[in-house]
Amino acid sequence: MSGGAGAAERTGGGMAPAAGEVPAIAREDRAAGRDQAQAAARTGNDPEAADASGGLDRSLFRYIWRHSKRDQILICGVVLASLPLYFASLDLPRRIVNEAIQGHAFEKGNETTKFLVLRLQMPDWFGHDVALFPGFDVDRFELLFGLSSMFLLLVLINGVFKYWINVAKGALGERMLRRLRFQLFALIMRFSPEALRQTKASEVATIIRDEVEPIGGFIGDAYILPAFLGTQAATAMAFILLQNVWLGLLAAGVVGVQFVVIPRLRRELLRLGRQRQLASRRLAGRVGEVVDGIAAVHSNGAEAWERAEIGHRLGGLFDLRLRIYRRKFMVKFLNNLLAQMTPFLFYCIGGYFALKGQLSIGQLVAVIAAYRDLPPPLKELIDWDQQRLDVQVKYEQVLQQFLPDRLIGLDAPGRDESLCGRLAAEGVGVQEPHGPVLANVSLTLALPAVVGIVSDGGPAASTFARVLARRVVPTSGRITLEDHDLSEWSGAALTRRIAYAGVDPILFPGSLRDNIVYGLNRRPPETAAIDAKVLAEAHRTGNPVEPFPADWTDYAQAGVADAAALDALILDWLTRIGMGEEVYRFGLLGQVDPERHPELAARLIEARTAFRERLAAEGHAHLVEPFDPARYNRQATVAENLLFGVPTTSALTGRAMAEHPVVRLVLDRTELADDLITMGERIAATMLEIFRGLPSGHPLFEQFSFLSADELPEYEAILARRTATEASAERHGGSALNRIRRRWIGLGRYGSADATRLIALPLAYIEPRHRLGLIDDAFRDRVVEARTQLRTALDEAGMGGVDFYDPDQVCAAAPLRDNLLFGRINQSVADAVETVTATGTALVQEMQLAPAITRVGLDHQVGPEGRFLSSVQRAVVSLVRALIRRPDLLVLDGALSPMGENRARTVLGLLLERFGRENSLVVVLPNDRLADRFELVLRAAGTQIHGPERPAGPAASPADAPAGAGAAGPAAAVSGRAEDETGPESARVEQDVKA
Repeated sequence: MSGGAGAAERTGGGMAPAAGEVPAIAREDRAAGRDQAQAAARTGNDPEAADASGGLDRSLFRYIWRHSKRDQILICGVVLASLPLYFASLDLPRRIVNEAIQGHAFEKGNETTKFLVLRLQMPDWFGHDVALFPGFDVDRFELLFGLSSMFLLLVLINGVFKYWINVAKGALGERMLRRLRFQLFALIMRFSPEALRQTKASEVATIIRDEVEPIGGFIGDAYILPAFLGTQAATAMAFILLQNVWLGLLAAGVVGVQFVVIPRLRRELLRLGRQRQLASRRLAGRVGEVVDGIAAVHSNGAEAWERAEIGHRLGGLFDLRLRIYRRKFMVKFLNNLLAQMTPFLFYCIGGYFALKGQLSIGQLVAVIAAYRDLPPPLKELIDWDQQRLDVQVKYEQVLQQFLPDRLIGLDAPGRDESLCGRLAAEGVGVQEPHGPVLANVSLTLALPAVVGIVSDGGPAASTFARVLARRVVPTSGRITLEDHDLSEWSGAALTRRIAYAGVDPILFPGSLRDNIVYGLNRRPPETAAIDAKVLAEAHRTGNPVEPFPADWTDYAQAGVADAAALDALILDWLTRIGMGEEVYRFGLLGQVDPERHPELAARLIEARTAFRERLAAEGHAHLVEPFDPARYNRQATVAENLLFGVPTTSALTGRAMAEHPVVRLVLDRTELADDLITMGERIAATMLEIFRGLPSGHPLFEQFSFLSADELPEYEAILARRTATEASAERHGGSALNRIRRRWIGLGRYGSADATRLIALPLAYIEPRHRLGLIDDAFRDRVVEARTQLRTALDEAGMGGVDFYDPDQVCAAAPLRDNLLFGRINQSVADAVETVTATGTALVQEMQLAPAITRVGLDHQVGPEGRFLSSVQRAVVSLVRALIRRPDLLVLDGALSPMGENRARTVLGLLLERFGRENSLVVVLPNDRLADRFELVLRAAGTQIHGPERPAGPAASPADAPAGAGAAGPAAAVSGRAEDETGPESARVEQDVKA
């Protein structure tokens, strides 16, 4: 699903609902889920190996060991295997100095000695050692080069060991970070309604994105780094002790001071770091609040106050970070000072022992070389201990957000039966922090039924509806069906059989289709191919192993066979509810992918030809100037004529095109750059003359879309610099020389930046629209010539970025409407847009292309939180999303209110026809006006729900439905739309279509 989104109120079984729209499972269900989790953890059957209640161990090290002990043991084994070679590399400098350089191996007058003797040390009782290789004779130089080569070889081998160990622990850390992030996300899915109301989405997102990052980085080092560095340091220390016990004790004393003093000094760093983390989290939460409520900030003029408040928070955070830096670098200074004291003592005391003959020069060199390798691992061990304490604090703070009492129970197998029969509320109560919302509600309903809950203006009606929809957990009492508590049903079954649509629909970035089918994304595909490596990593990190992206749609629940039938069902409901025309307009503005819509793409080429023929037959051929590869289109911009296609990259869009290296190369080659600069000068001068003194919101700025009011001073300065440059050229004198100079400076009248800004201006110029008389036939011919060169140059550069127009092909990057028109409407003819639109609409109807175009409209992007749709459109999407699931029980809690009273009445008529026979419908009503259309009516009074009662008038029947509903069909449903159904977004789309 594009963008990883679709839209729905998140419901049930491990899906995280939005605040106030969450699946609720009774407390008994929660307890049962915890008991099962405990049993799974005890028996080792829990795939996430979570602790008994929350999914995370309270101890970070226990969590790490639980999930990575096999890898930890393997890497530690490699660490131990590397130690003998590391020790040998420490001993070789001593042998090189003593045996080869000082000649101790040749003390008895021997000119040769044995090199590379390999023997196996045997116990005393065996009698003698076993020779594996007798070695070979070498002289003094050969011994020097041989020992040096062995040292180099050991350095390389130890480097390979370090490389493998670092890569392995890095991969281990990344796997554990992936596991931790997924587990936290899975726990968010289980947040209880109370926890969601107390949680800021931005803070939780910050935890998963940022706060666990250092935890993940530490996980790979948790056991391996102290084992690796500790054994290396111990090996180096043992080697120093073997050479000279006093030097060894001296080094051990300095190391002891470092390990005692430095961690104590870093305790303040921990406290400050904890304060910084909390302050950063609160800052992220506050910024998220401001972004979510930016409309209120602007409407109340609170920008200055918000800036001051955020500035105050940033000031406090700056102070904390500055104190941390001061403390950290003071500790680092002291640590480095202690580390540098030891070499001084080695040179001084070790030199004394060497002069006294108690220590050989080779041993002294080897001790100094060994100590050179000692401070780095010791420093890293101290840093590791600091990181351990810091990460443990972070882990505990993260854990506080995911405590077991904030989670609902794990979904367990349970009943999965149709929700038909006697539904009873037994002493149901809901307690909020400010007091009870429902108190001791007891009633019975026979399902299926059509039930209206009349509100008294308080929250009781809405809360009871949400209790029925399993979006609110009752704090007392229970809901039963045929004397079986609904908690006996599995969470997945309830979310499949109950649908809910509220007053504030939740949509995710993605297409209309993605959001509508979101509630059907329940069935992982069984036949999708999964890469074996990806599958193995998912297993190792406790992530889902189901294929993604893939088609998860449960077509059976919607009662259809495939995606095409599902689209038809969605479009039928959208048309019935009155959004069919809007989706059709979305389709006209949408893009046609020939691979996804091969049939429509072929028909569009056929319709394009028929459209041209019909315009000619009606005598309207002059209303559209078609795209012709060999001709300049007078109704298109200079940029469109130059590209002769639709840019697919921002580098060729708008003014960025003037900076594109290939475009500039072609413009220079065809001598168009100088012409465009001259046009830019004239446009800038004209605009400055027209707009001087006009306010920034004047309508003329929309007509001449070359530049905004804010850019006028910039272009005024550019032209002023041009005047100064020309005046300087005039002062050079000599007419011939002056002419040559003027020609030579050409583009050099301006700097590179000024020239680019002027070239960008005429790229949006259309002669029939702007009428400044800047384009002649010679210029048009050069643009057509440059068009071919530009296409060739882009292909040769391998840059692409343009979907070119082809009379026999669909341009996938262009809107469907432009593919059908394949040209530009003549803007100099009155009513040309209306005439062309009417002809195109008639042709689409005759060729029966409307259904396919409307299906393309389902790909329309809704934007973040559905902001590209009007409130009415969002409400329709939310309702259709619930309807296509064919739920046993549909609960509407203010879902029709954004539609306006007339349209809501029409839609309610459709729903009353659909529900009541096999499925149940519960609607929260703001008043009694529509109560007589329901079979049963409940009434809210304070914290009580009274009823059920039968309305005074007859229940609604198909005959009672308003005109335009039900059997009247989609056309009537659309034509019966009230005037309040058309929002600003719809008007904007309609204007775009006409344009």
